[in-house]
Amino acid sequence: MVSYIDLSYRYIYFFINKKSIYLHLMESIPYDKRSGKIWFNGKTVDWLDANIHILNHGLHYASCVFEGERVYDGEIFKLEEHTERLFYSAKRMGISVPYTQEEVNNACKNIVHIQKVMNGYVRPLIWRGSEMMAISAQKNKIHVAIATWEWGSYFDPKLKLNGIKLDISSWRKPAPNTIPWDTKAAGLYMINTLSKHEAEEKGFTDSLMLDHEGNIAEATGANIFFKDKDEKLHTPIPDSFLDGITRREVIKIAQSKGIKVVQRKMKPEEMSNFVGCFLTGTAAEVTPVSKISQYNFEVCDLIKDLNETYQSLVRKKSAA
Repeated sequence: MVSYIDLSYRYIYFFINKKSIYLHLMESIPYDKRSGKIWFNGKTVDWLDANIHILNHGLHYASCVFEGERVYDGEIFKLEEHTERLFYSAKRMGISVPYTQEEVNNACKNIVHIQKVMNGYVRPLIWRGSEMMAISAQKNKIHVAIATWEWGSYFDPKLKLNGIKLDISSWRKPAPNTIPWDTKAAGLYMINTLSKHEAEEKGFTDSLMLDHEGNIAEATGANIFFKDKDEKLHTPIPDSFLDGITRREVIKIAQSKGIKVVQRKMKPEEMSNFVGCFLTGTAAEVTPVSKISQYNFEVCDLIKDLNETYQSLVRKKSAA
């Protein structure tokens, strides 16, 4: 028996006997055409009324920070950690948030409840407004909004089963002394989008990005791990890119299983020494990788086990 259908999202969720299956739609409704409510500057407003003027500092100069959070069984996973990072990003960008972390946490929970999101995504964002339209924006009002929607898999679920394929981007992560690299600031994602598009045009799902010194860094929206022949995991040191919340959680899971995790600098040619690879991220969760450029990897049992453990962790309510 079908108990819930929402045609406004890319995936339709059919909850049958407490199990959800995803049916991929050919086209999705644009985000600005959907319905529901959005938390906007302390008020709950209609989805279509959550608008800003085109002369907006966040739009023109990327003075905007955001978070991406997952909802599992109606609860936001690691909400406090995400909000803490959101406020850290704002501080690094010189933005004074007009709400407390507790108020933002409560607003996130409230909008998820109002939208009746059971398994989805939450997007809090903070940006400078329209009072000044120049490089300097000292007098601009700070705006905060939170939207949420039902959402399935970041990558095609069918591709995830066999591992996704990555290109190696022609763009590199900037040196850490040139940008606020440890934040989720909108401007940092420009080269990620360029890299993702570049990969898709070549038939790949995503792209591996190198840092300014030519070391392996991350994918366009996820951290990366490699498995060697001795069952050890290797992952880049996050010194010029975001140390993901999911990355840290997966490291804890691996260590609890007695798996050694080595954080170090790695050159692309070292990938020939690895037998397994996977990505981690709030959106990506734990996603196996089968190929990066000319390097091939197995979707091995260790990676499958890490994914199963992670899914059990985020879906504690279902497990109970």
